[in-house]
Amino acid sequence: MNSLPNLLLFASLSPNDYVGFTFFTGYMSMLAASIFFFFERQRVDGKWKTSMLIAGLITFIAAVHYFYMRDVWLTTGQSPTQFRYIDWVLTVPLMCVEFYLILRAFGAKVGLLWRMIAYSLWMLVAGYLGETVYRDNSVLWGFISTIGYAGILYEVWLGSARKLANNSDDPKLKAAFSALAWFVLVGWAIYPIGYMAIETDGWLRNVISVRNMDLVYNIGDAVNKIGFGLVIYSLAIGSSRQEAQAAA
Repeated sequence: MNSLPNLLLFASLSPNDYVGFTFFTGYMSMLAASIFFFFERQRVDGKWKTSMLIAGLITFIAAVHYFYMRDVWLTTGQSPTQFRYIDWVLTVPLMCVEFYLILRAFGAKVGLLWRMIAYSLWMLVAGYLGETVYRDNSVLWGFISTIGYAGILYEVWLGSARKLANNSDDPKLKAAFSALAWFVLVGWAIYPIGYMAIETDGWLRNVISVRNMDLVYNIGDAVNKIGFGLVIYSLAIGSSRQEAQAAA
C-alpha cells in the first residue's frame, strides 16, 4: 500500500517536465554511486577506507534527500529549498573532511579540518536564512554567506591545504587535490549563482528562472558529489596499486 503514492507520483511526471526528470535521475545516479563506492571500498588499502566510506556517505545522503525532493517537486511544483539545505549542511562539511583526510599523511593539522567545516556551515546557514527567514534582507545574508565560501576557497587555493599539497612529492595526490580544488571553485560556484537568481534583490533574479535553477542545482549536485567521490576513488585505487607493486 505504501508504494501506491510513489507510483502515482511517477505517473504524474509530465513528459516535458525536464526538471522533474533530473530529480529522478539525480536520485538514482547518486544511489548507484553510493553502492559503487561502498563495494569498491574493499579494494583499497586501509588508510583509504575512511575516505571511500565518506565518499559513499555523501552520495547516499544526497540520494535520500533527492528521494524526498522529487516528491516535493511533483506534488507542489515548488523548489524544495529546505531539503536542499538539509542535504548541503551534511554533505558539504563531509567534502571538507575529504580534503583533510588526503592531506593528513602530509602533515595536515586538525585545525584545517575545523576551519573548513566552520566556513562551510557559515556559508550554508547564512544562505538558508537569506532564502527563507530573512528574505527582505537577502542581499545582506548573501554577502555574509559568501564570506564562508571565500574562506573555503582561500584554504584550498592559497592557504595551508594548498601548501601541504604543493609540498607533497606524490604526483597522484597533487593531481587529485587539484581536481578537487577545481570542483570547489567551479562546481560549487553554482550555489552562490543560484542564490543570486532566487533571492528577492539578486543580480540574476530576472536572468535565470527559479525553475531553471532547480535544473542547474540537480545536475550540479550530481556532478559535484559523484565527481568528488570518483577523484577520491581514483587516488585511493592508484595509491593502493602502487603500494602493492612496491611490496611485491
